[in-house]
Amino acid sequence: MRACGVLTTPANEHDSQGLGDIVEKVPEDERTEVMGDKGYKSKKNDRLLEEMGSKSLIMEKGYRHKPLTKEQKKKNKEINKKRWRVEQTFGGLHRWFGCHITRLKGLEKVHHQHILEAIAYNLKRSPGFVFLMVK
Repeated sequence: MRACGVLTTPANEHDSQGLGDIVEKVPEDERTEVMGDKGYKSKKNDRLLEEMGSKSLIMEKGYRHKPLTKEQKKKNKEINKKRWRVEQTFGGLHRWFGCHITRLKGLEKVHHQHILEAIAYNLKRSPGFVFLMVK
């Protein structure tokens, strides 16, 4: 079973700024690998994960006049083979519960909404989880 957490950040803060906070929510023995899309790629985040004892599986990104090498593209493809499962979760939240928008004001209220959405997602998926555990 994979551990996860919910972190809500203000709209004026990029998601990648909260990487350390979300990783800290996961027990140390379960944070051996940390995956993320290209938006999380930075030297700061790589150092942070190294200090936390986690392997960075954050996708590489190209820069102007410095495109990705063949090795980096291959690495991204390998990461994507694992990462799509997480992205599938966000797609389900978006599709089933409209989690891409909120009408609430205030970080605390929005955070509680996110927690309730995560619970609702897990409840919707729970018949499949129970079936897999019985097998």
